[in-house]
Amino acid sequence: MSEADGLRQRRPLRPQVVTDDGRAPEAKDGSSFSGRVFRATFLMLAVSLVLPLLGAMLLLDSPIDPQPLSLKEPPLLLGVLQPNTKLREAERLFENQLIGPESIANIGGEVKLLLSSETPIEGRKLSFVNDLTVTRDGRKIYFTDSSSKWQRRDYLLLVMEGTDDGRLLEYDTETKEVKVLLDHLQFPNGVQLSPAEDFVLVAETTMARIRRFYVSGLMKGGADLFVENLPGFPDNIRASSSGGYWVGMSTIRPNPGFSMLDFLSQRPYLKRMIFKLLSQETVVKFVRRHSLVLELSDSGAFRRSLHDPDGQVAAYVSEAHEHDGHLYLGSFRAPFLCRLRLQDA
Repeated sequence: MSEADGLRQRRPLRPQVVTDDGRAPEAKDGSSFSGRVFRATFLMLAVSLVLPLLGAMLLLDSPIDPQPLSLKEPPLLLGVLQPNTKLREAERLFENQLIGPESIANIGGEVKLLLSSETPIEGRKLSFVNDLTVTRDGRKIYFTDSSSKWQRRDYLLLVMEGTDDGRLLEYDTETKEVKVLLDHLQFPNGVQLSPAEDFVLVAETTMARIRRFYVSGLMKGGADLFVENLPGFPDNIRASSSGGYWVGMSTIRPNPGFSMLDFLSQRPYLKRMIFKLLSQETVVKFVRRHSLVLELSDSGAFRRSLHDPDGQVAAYVSEAHEHDGHLYLGSFRAPFLCRLRLQDA
């Protein structure tokens, strides 16, 4: 056999590939075991958290029995409603010397009880007397009783439940007679006489609107909506030097943006669950801290707005009281008053 024949008959050597296929099943088994341990641990943690939560939702009673509310889409924050930082120009007064100075008034002379909260008015006691306004001659006092069920400390439960047991009342200081002017209001709050004293405005906080009740003239005894679909939830109303009204709002209904109170208005089941698990103080922390003071014209048109978008200076504004070229800002939670020069606004 020649050398050439030997080369043709000799098979070429193929390279040997060494793999770890033999050990692969062991590695797969180890990885699979670790994954199962992780999944089991995660599942146990989830169950340990979810079961108590489900138990609480099923067994605990909710302090509120909310009904769906019909709120319109909030107005766009454009034009006169455009957010600004004008309230941050205010100075704080009596800081850490006050606790929730919600309203401001000039008081002098003798203080006496006019009407006891224990006295039933048309079968219901006064549970949450809120704001008042007095005629110039001092004879008539118009005031709100925000709820017959809830008290002041339960204001957030009142808003969330949408209770419609609030009233606007009239007290005659001469005859001592008390009359209910409007009933079935949803958190009636601030109240203010018109400059001509022909009607009374009352803020209906839960519904983000202001009602008007006529107390004299051709429309006496009638009522209508003065302004609805406000950009925030109104608190107190006070007269402005321009003939209109200042309205304090501790939080807004952002549009564009997300309003928790608007979102929950059509979801009573979520409200029940929230208040089964969380306290009022905890829920308040989730409400947007955007203070707003809105000036309305004498016909209810938006005239101008003053904002503190995150409550840095003026927090939880409940009232704007105009005096001597300044706005004095009350708050139902802050430990101070604020004073703003209107020239800066």
